[in-house]
Amino acid sequence: MNRDIVCIGAGYIGGPTMAVIAAKNPDRRVVVVDIDKKRIAAWNSKNYALPIYEPGLVDVVKKVRGKNLFFSTDVRKAVRECDIVFVGVNTPTKMFGRGAGRASDLQYWEATARNIAKWANRGKIVVEKSTLPVRTAAAMSAILNTHDKFRFQVLSNPEFLAEGTAIRDLLEPDRVLIGGPSDEAGEEAVRALIDVYAGKDGCWVPRERILTTNVWSAELTKLAANAFLAQRVSSINAIAGLCEATGADVDEVARVIGADRRIGPRFLKAGPGFGGSCFKKDVLNLVYLCESFGLHTAAEYWTQVIKMNDHQQERIVSRLFKEMFNTLANKKIAMFGFAFKADTGDTRETPAGYVARLLCEEHVKLSVTDPKAIENGRRDLADIDGVAWERDPYAAAKDADAVLLMTDWAEYATLDWERIYRSMRKPALVFDTRNCLDAAALRKTGFKVLNVGK
Repeated sequence: MNRDIVCIGAGYIGGPTMAVIAAKNPDRRVVVVDIDKKRIAAWNSKNYALPIYEPGLVDVVKKVRGKNLFFSTDVRKAVRECDIVFVGVNTPTKMFGRGAGRASDLQYWEATARNIAKWANRGKIVVEKSTLPVRTAAAMSAILNTHDKFRFQVLSNPEFLAEGTAIRDLLEPDRVLIGGPSDEAGEEAVRALIDVYAGKDGCWVPRERILTTNVWSAELTKLAANAFLAQRVSSINAIAGLCEATGADVDEVARVIGADRRIGPRFLKAGPGFGGSCFKKDVLNLVYLCESFGLHTAAEYWTQVIKMNDHQQERIVSRLFKEMFNTLANKKIAMFGFAFKADTGDTRETPAGYVARLLCEEHVKLSVTDPKAIENGRRDLADIDGVAWERDPYAAAKDADAVLLMTDWAEYATLDWERIYRSMRKPALVFDTRNCLDAAALRKTGFKVLNVGK
């Protein structure tokens, strides 16, 4: 039996994931629901002005929307009609009460679980897609299975997508993780979800890449995986500071370290630090869990990963301050890039946001440009007066004292930097925090160039 699917939550998890699931399972009906009418309207827009930017997403949605992929605000109807319910609602860091600043805020998740229990007309497979603390599935099961009419099976299926490559990650995943109960009903539910990832022809995700564990291991694995990646970023940025002080080159150091098969080259790129919706939130959640179980030394260890990340962004402003004659007041700085990484419009926890606030505290005239993140950035810095937003990087750099490159958009490397130099005040500075520009060519043009770890 091909079970139809609903995903509650039409954000960065629900939209791309369900679009690819629908494409690989044309014989299943897939519905993405959300109470945000504006967001659903964007998913249904005739010109495909989708609410999130992700390379390749529009092409997938065009193939399946209106055929077997549907977007709706009628959550109750979709829950009743579908057999597998993915839960992809937001679980932000809690900013009040116990665990404030570290624990996950589960109020939206719990409300969703209660609504599923209220609206369901038969037993269903409920799949945790959001990143949740360990043993959350037990709480969801307790909420869902409060009556004797039918039973719910709760599985954990965390996403491991990287924004900017999410569609590629979905089409050819390194692994799919499914955590479920070990009893007969739980194992049957796991097999049903494995069938989804196999696709109609059984050739989407090879069976050896679908890993199964108990529910608790699956929940913890997502937090641990993101914490390990965040740790690598903070580690190489800690080495970058030492490289700057000693004359070493962090790219050379990283290349040699990464050649060790025990370490590997991924996530050893020095820069302004990590951002996005997952890394900081998940590391803080891991800190809270460690503290909750009395593992205080482990909690302190993971806390340092966050502290190093914050320090890296503070160092960027400190280096600018030093190189610009120990004052930034009334100087114009053009910030190239506001998204937390290239190929996404996401600005959640973006290093550029924290750096922008630090610069504005120094009374900088800040001009920000980004090809995809201006609207989100304008919202994030709405409480700060005087920030200018420019879609044209040449306009942003006009009369600037410095260009501060914060996001490694490929188009920045192909700009006419001689034109930019002519339009700027002198001496003209470029601080390339991503080490993605041709520093030698910039110096030949006349720029003073700063890099991270060099």
